[in-house]
Amino acid sequence: MLIVVSPAKSLDYESSLATKSATKPQYMEQSEILIEQLRQFSPPQVSELMGISAKLADLNFGRYLSWQPKATRKNARPAVLAFTGDVYQGLQANSFSQEDFEYAQEHFRILSGLYGLLRPLDLMQPYRLEMGSKLKTERGANLYDFWGEQISDGLNKQLKKTRSEVLLNLASNEYFSAVRPKLIKAEIVSPVFKDYKSGKYKIISFFAKKARGSMSRWVIQNQIEDVGQLQNFDVDGYRYNAAASTDAKPVFLRDAS
Repeated sequence: MLIVVSPAKSLDYESSLATKSATKPQYMEQSEILIEQLRQFSPPQVSELMGISAKLADLNFGRYLSWQPKATRKNARPAVLAFTGDVYQGLQANSFSQEDFEYAQEHFRILSGLYGLLRPLDLMQPYRLEMGSKLKTERGANLYDFWGEQISDGLNKQLKKTRSEVLLNLASNEYFSAVRPKLIKAEIVSPVFKDYKSGKYKIISFFAKKARGSMSRWVIQNQIEDVGQLQNFDVDGYRYNAAASTDAKPVFLRDAS
């Protein structure tokens, strides 16, 4: 089973690291092309491109200028320990054992607007570039055009390497849209997490994102390979609901947040 998740906007480059292991991102040449494109923008243009405040635009403009073609332990940290958003609060990678990191390195991928695909231990420099950004390049009008089939090809290579028959989609629609499902040589399973509120079950973004991280952690630590075992996921009060589920979209419900 190969897991894919989204990145996060919030980053941590200050806390101590839970592992000394690190690898080089696999698409650095592509990332460098994007950085060179972004360096042509002024901070106000960065603000407009991503719909962010002037303060955040200044911060990220500085990040583009500081970004280096070679990632090192001084200018980067393992991706899974750099992101701190809701998914990563559920993942809690800072408490992984070395065995967990090693398993995740083979079975867990982070989709990225700048890096394409990140392995957990890939050294990532600070950045912000949402996959949905309409950044024009020579390859098209946006990042989906830029990455084309590269992300799907990369996933297929890893699926084949690990002999995985399932791509577990725990990413947002924005990021999973960079994957071309018709090209993926595996069953795609996209779990849905719903909480009971105001008399019905509904997707509540914050809780659903955290649940995606929790499921990722559960799969990694238990080294889940059989898609049928996902029905045993029982973390933070979520339970599999067969009546609401399909093979492609298993549904997990929680009665109280």
